[in-house]
Amino acid sequence: MKQPNVPVELQTAFTAHFGAAAPALFVQSPGRINLIGEHVDYNGLSVLPMAIGRHVRLLVRPRTDNQVRVASLAHGFEPREFELGADIPPYPVGDWGNYVKAAVQALARTHVGLHGFDAGLDSTLPVAAGLSSSSALVIGVALALLGANDRTWDPIPLAELMAMAERYTGTQGGGMDQAICAGAVEGTASRVDFAPLRITPVPVPADWRFVVAHSLSRAEKSGGAQMTYNRRTVECREALERVEQALGSGGRSGRGYRALLAEHQPAALVEIGEQVLAGDLLKRFRHVVTEADRVRRAEAALRASDHATFGALLSASHASLRDDYEVSSPALDELVGIAEQAGAVGARLTGAGMGGCIIAAAPANAVGGVLDRLRAEFYLPRAPKGPLGDHLFLADPAGGATVIRLA
Repeated sequence: MKQPNVPVELQTAFTAHFGAAAPALFVQSPGRINLIGEHVDYNGLSVLPMAIGRHVRLLVRPRTDNQVRVASLAHGFEPREFELGADIPPYPVGDWGNYVKAAVQALARTHVGLHGFDAGLDSTLPVAAGLSSSSALVIGVALALLGANDRTWDPIPLAELMAMAERYTGTQGGGMDQAICAGAVEGTASRVDFAPLRITPVPVPADWRFVVAHSLSRAEKSGGAQMTYNRRTVECREALERVEQALGSGGRSGRGYRALLAEHQPAALVEIGEQVLAGDLLKRFRHVVTEADRVRRAEAALRASDHATFGALLSASHASLRDDYEVSSPALDELVGIAEQAGAVGARLTGAGMGGCIIAAAPANAVGGVLDRLRAEFYLPRAPKGPLGDHLFLADPAGGATVIRLA
């Protein structure tokens, strides 16, 4: 078997921290861009993400005791060590080690006789960029623990388990990120459906390009941002309950957004919402039902190689996220505007918002102009620290997480 290209700096850091005994496994877990379907996964609705060729990477050595030790190469991420178990006390809110503990605790509750591991960790994903670095870490740690114990794994049940596990950190999210990290197929995006979880590959045309551009503001999922994120989930549920009550569903309330959309057209639901909701609840409801329809239409456009329709849906999604879901920012709006003016067929924020990145879809013959305009008009005046490749890059459709045994 061809050996993986393990980064030299990761090998060096592993040896420096854990000693000369060689690691046994190399784990890669990808980040993702969500092409469309934002803030609807936790409402049980389908989404259309795509894994990208940037990863959380772990070198792993099994242990014979219950200790879990993880050392990160990233500045400011101090090593974490704790004992494997079914009830692991969390670190303070916002500590990166809670994502490690989340995965380990969930597997300890569902698998008997696990031992710990040592792992060196690095990442080619920008942190807090809305590219799912946190879920990539959770999936990567889960595979490190399973691999270190010679346990098999299947993407669907692992993704379902890790979606619940990540709530250990305090964020009440859905299951999109874990599903695409675990189950992506190279060269495709994926329609991810819920209850039950299903992952359906959707081929990406070879001449389509996706630009990722960072707003230079972090998309946090802790502190005040976590409160905003969790409040949206509550608002969506409350809006749904009021609409179901207004429809007088004969005791069938509580069935969810998917059932509503199966029985009513999105435009009709918006009209009903306008009659029984107001303020923020109306805005959240309108975003959810229209975004669900955009996912359906975007998948059809992707399958038909209809770039213009796909791009228009991206831009409409951004407008809804900006105006109705209120999770955009001036920097994200500026990036979208520059990309569209430069030749992108459409652009939108990706991820939870409140910072992070946009994606812009462009044909191959126009993508150079989009990159140039973004550099000149957004990044050059701001002179961001670090290499621009961490802020502005092309994303290709990548495969899901892998575990490779080293010789």
